[in-house]
Amino acid sequence: DVSSPKHGKVDPDNMPHVGGNTWAGGTGGRDTAGLGGKGGPYRLDAGHRVYQISQAEKDAVPEEVKRAAREMGEKAFKRRLKEIQMSEYDASTYERFSGAVRRQVQSLRIILDNLQ
Repeated sequence: DVSSPKHGKVDPDNMPHVGGNTWAGGTGGRDTAGLGGKGGPYRLDAGHRVYQISQAEKDAVPEEVKRAAREMGEKAFKRRLKEIQMSEYDASTYERFSGAVRRQVQSLRIILDNLQ
């Protein structure tokens, strides 16, 4: 069961963590920042293969936990914008322009990776 959202511990060795309720950047777990899990405050990619839990499990997260996770994610987003000296308007403008060329940038990254 989910209890309350949190960032989670950071693994200094960046080992892959699947499931559980401890590690930031893990996959398929609960309550911590990561990918493919439930109840975490925000998505955090540590570069590992993603294990998804079912949509039914995600839908079963209590509304108060979802609300707390959204609030924590919003605070982290605002804190990060402040760190990089960016306003919410700047972020939305960046996202609008970035989104328009996202597929082309991804294609270019693949081409450059292959050239290397």
